[in-house]
Amino acid sequence: MKVSLQVNGEPKDVEVPENTLLVDILRVHLGLTGTHVGCDTSQCGACTVHFNGRAVKSCTVLAGQAEGAEVTTIEGIGTQEDLHPMQEAFRECHALQCGFCTPGMIMQAIDLVDNVDDLDNRSIREGLEGNICRCTGYHNIVRAIQSVADAS
Repeated sequence: MKVSLQVNGEPKDVEVPENTLLVDILRVHLGLTGTHVGCDTSQCGACTVHFNGRAVKSCTVLAGQAEGAEVTTIEGIGTQEDLHPMQEAFRECHALQCGFCTPGMIMQAIDLVDNVDDLDNRSIREGLEGNICRCTGYHNIVRAIQSVADAS
């Protein structure tokens, strides 16, 4: 099937089997490897992207569901020279170690700051429940998100 969508502000057309997942469209067909595959079962959140303005796990979206969608990946939010405020906060707060979960964690964190009023430690931790980090213990991730929320 042909799927037409906007990815990081650019129109993209891909020809894929109907059972192709959005994460595979991004990684395999479009070469956007910042979106990671961690579990393939919607448990870890490493594949989190923004889909029509909200954070979703891209391993749960089929090709047909992506038709006409607007998708933003980690590659679409900042550059090495001009980091997104959340990327900068993760760096400043040492909110990463191995980095595998970081792209999905950042995309979820941006969604939290943009869509949840009065973020506090508890609401941030609840909002991250679908994103697993095996290295950091979450403390610095929460600090990074809180710093961006406080600055908004």
